[in-house]
Amino acid sequence: MKTFCLVAQKSVSLNEFLRLQLPHLLGTEVSNSKIRRLIVAGSVSVGGRQIRLPGFNLRAGSEVSVLIDEEKLFFEKQPDDINYELTPKDILFEDENIIVVNKPTHFPTEAGMVGSRDNLHAAIVRFLFERQKIEHPNAKNPPYLGIMHRLDRDTSGVILFTKTRSVNAACHEMFESHTARKVYNAVVAVKSSESTKFPVGKKITVDFPMGRISPKGQAAKWGKVSEKNGGLSSRTDFEVLKEIDPESLPDFAPAGSKYTFLLLKCSPLTGRTHQIRVHLASLGIPILGDSLYGGLDYERIMLHAESLTFPHPVSGETMTVTSPFKYT
Repeated sequence: MKTFCLVAQKSVSLNEFLRLQLPHLLGTEVSNSKIRRLIVAGSVSVGGRQIRLPGFNLRAGSEVSVLIDEEKLFFEKQPDDINYELTPKDILFEDENIIVVNKPTHFPTEAGMVGSRDNLHAAIVRFLFERQKIEHPNAKNPPYLGIMHRLDRDTSGVILFTKTRSVNAACHEMFESHTARKVYNAVVAVKSSESTKFPVGKKITVDFPMGRISPKGQAAKWGKVSEKNGGLSSRTDFEVLKEIDPESLPDFAPAGSKYTFLLLKCSPLTGRTHQIRVHLASLGIPILGDSLYGGLDYERIMLHAESLTFPHPVSGETMTVTSPFKYT
């Protein structure tokens, strides 16, 4: 997330001003529709006042502030986003302060710059609001729901949200300090000729600095970047849990395949974007379905948040919430 501060040199509409300025700041062209969404989303202020009208007239000397999340700005809706509504069976834990749910794949955690794109946060709010209206038919305001951490669109599994602002600080701290511990499962494809390098029970730790390696305006991709060039430390512990029968994976041939499929336990000790995906690709065993990092094509990226262990933000009691990976 970056904030850009600009000054208009002449009278011009806000959207036209940004159309001329943003390509220089971001190093790539920005479409008129993206600029309009940026303004309507409330990311632009003039003279310290939030402006949501693309045609707003700037005067010479007007100070313009623009808050930009480049990954959201350049995101285009995936054609296979699912239609999803939360049901009681998707709730893994809930009390008056937090709710932990089982996120589906092919569904984003939160809204992007595309305002019409559905997301898990919105689906949970809808569910809680409908339930609230059963007890309070005249309720008019949707309930609060705070986002504390995120899962990639194609990653499924355990994710926690807050239901009251009073626990936000405690929840934020447990994710920042890593007292909230995440365990993921991943399915990887190894060339059968190299499968002896990854026997069941083998433990591996990957530890190197990471940063974004893709140009602005292209699909966000991370990789190994030295600390002097802005890379941040990243570490994941891996364990090979078992070999998976190819017959249980649609689209792959049974016995005799040139690939061996393995289920891995992944324990990230830091929280970098795409960390597990990058680390497994660095080992030469990218996640099945993760074409961005060299994985075999598949119906989804086979990465699942299997458990979350954390101190309850009110009681302090250590809790573990799990969602087994149904990879077949």
